[in-house]
Amino acid sequence: MSIAIATTWEERLQDLGNIPASRVRTIPIPGTATVDDVTRLRSTEKRLYELVDGTLVEKSMGWQESLLAAILLHWLHNYLDVNRIGVATGADGMTRFFGDTVRGPDVSFVAWERMPNGQIPSAPIPDMVPNFVIEVISTSNTYAEMSRKRREYFHAGVELLWMVDHRTRTVTVFRSALDATVYTEDKVLDGGKVLPGWEVNIAELFSRLDRPT
Repeated sequence: MSIAIATTWEERLQDLGNIPASRVRTIPIPGTATVDDVTRLRSTEKRLYELVDGTLVEKSMGWQESLLAAILLHWLHNYLDVNRIGVATGADGMTRFFGDTVRGPDVSFVAWERMPNGQIPSAPIPDMVPNFVIEVISTSNTYAEMSRKRREYFHAGVELLWMVDHRTRTVTVFRSALDATVYTEDKVLDGGKVLPGWEVNIAELFSRLDRPT
């Protein structure tokens, strides 16, 4: 994770991963935003922002990305209906990883053991780190942005990360910040030790973007 303090607008964008300036909310002033701002804007404007270094960064997700995330979340819920080992949420199920960092992965799984007192948290944005997250890459997501997210996830305690790219129809599986394997449509993914027995056929996933013949 970056520990430098951005002093200019250009430095702040670079620190956030060279993201488009249009995704950064300027009110409150970048560097001064809080978790309460994330909650307030989600309630009043129905817009999702992540909080990074006191800066509100809008969640970026196009129509196809949203569809893939919804399919994966649906499949994961089906698995959890039978295997009651935890719960799964979408991008609006945001959690606080560090004091000034709030993330909302496109899909998250949290085991019961990681929940406060083993219960579903009542806080709008709880202090809780998922075991497993999925990020579906969008057009405005930069390589630097996703690299920063990856480092944050594993530093916080995430055990497994999938990055789904519909443009190349691949899924990159990270078992640590540096341990990456790229899987193509001829492969079947599994949840490993985090989600034992859960499998995702990559070809079937991406076929949902095609009109049936």
